Order: sequence, then C-alpha cells, then structure tokens
Amino acid sequence: MKQDQWTAVDRYITDTLVKQDDSLRAALKRSEEAGLPSISVSPGQGKLLMQLAMIRGAKSILEIGTLGGYSTIWLARGMGSGGRLITLEAESRHAEVARRNLDAAGVGSVVEIVLGSALQSLPKLEKQGHVPFDLIFVDADKSSLPEYFTWSMKLSKPGSVIVVDNVVRKGEVLDTSGRDASVAGVRRMNELIAAEERACATTIQTVSLKGYDGFTMIVVK
Repeated sequence: MKQDQWTAVDRYITDTLVKQDDSLRAALKRSEEAGLPSISVSPGQGKLLMQLAMIRGAKSILEIGTLGGYSTIWLARGMGSGGRLITLEAESRHAEVARRNLDAAGVGSVVEIVLGSALQSLPKLEKQGHVPFDLIFVDADKSSLPEYFTWSMKLSKPGSVIVVDNVVRKGEVLDTSGRDASVAGVRRMNELIAAEERACATTIQTVSLKGYDGFTMIVVK
C-alpha cells in the first residue's frame, strides 16, 4: 500500500462513518486560507478524540497545541454538559483563526484559548488551581514532549486519559542518533512513560491521509 491508497481509504471512511459537517470543513478552509500549516489531525482521528472524550465522560479537557482549532472542535463536541476545554497555543495568528473557527462551530463558549508558550502556561494552570483534567491531548512541538508528558501527569488524576499525536514519525522513532530533535523528544518521552508506575500506555501505528505515523495513549492509574 502507498500514500495514495491510504488517502483514498481515509476519504472513504470519512464519507461513510465520520461525516464531517460544514463547520469542520470550514475550519480547515479558514486555516488554509490564513496560511496555517496543514498539520491538523485527520477527520477520522478527530472523531476518535471526540469518542474518547465521550467514553471518558470528560468535563475538563486540556489541549496542548491549538493550531486552527480543528481538533479542538472535535474534543469540545465530545465533552460532557457543563464542561470546559482549555487549549494552549503559542502563535497569536493561529489563536485568532482558532477563535473564529470555534465560534462558528458553536463551541466557542466552552473553550478558553491560552496564548503563549505551553511550557510557561502549564505551570500557571497548576498555580491557578485548575481541577485535574479528565482528558489531555498533546499535539505541539515534539522536542518538548518529555516536559509535556511530565506536566500532563501533574495535571491529571486516576482515570485521566492522555493522548499524544505524531509519535511514530514515518518510523523514524527507531533512530537513536539524536540528530532529529522531534524524534529525540518522542524517545525521551517514551522512556519517562516506561518509568512512570502510574502510566498504563500503548502506541498505535497509523496510516492515513496524514501519512505513516501514530499516537500514544496513556491511562493514569
């Protein structure tokens, strides 16, 4: 199988099972028109995030890496009634596009966008006394994944679910040279997860219109 076949299968799945609505399609279009990088999760992956939020019964969600808010919409739609989602974004232009997309999708009232470096925002969340999050989705710079995992564990509780995207990187996760900072970040995160007694984790390899990659899912014990 090659990329064109993975993409065709993804489109089939999206058309038959995922069924994006106009708000989601518009969010991707606005992001593209604003020049944001085309690195949002796929529709199928977005719906999986929504389903995980539904299964968990999540009423408090943290997202690290907003981009144009596409994954944020999916997460918000899976959140329980009365829930709150906090999403962290370093780029002001991305945050502006995300706010328009969230409002247009009808979920803006339950989503707070925190602008600034996530590594600066995360300690502030802890100091502000936010309740532990039910679900945390990490989709930001991979070189900082060890720190994001550490903070995710601090801001979670038993039963919390942590999902980390882009962790296989076309198989480059096997590279032990350390030359690629993103790969090195994934590998160091995996070492931390393996050493953390409270983490029950696995990584699933994926092929899709986004290429060959994968995600790690952690349940906090």
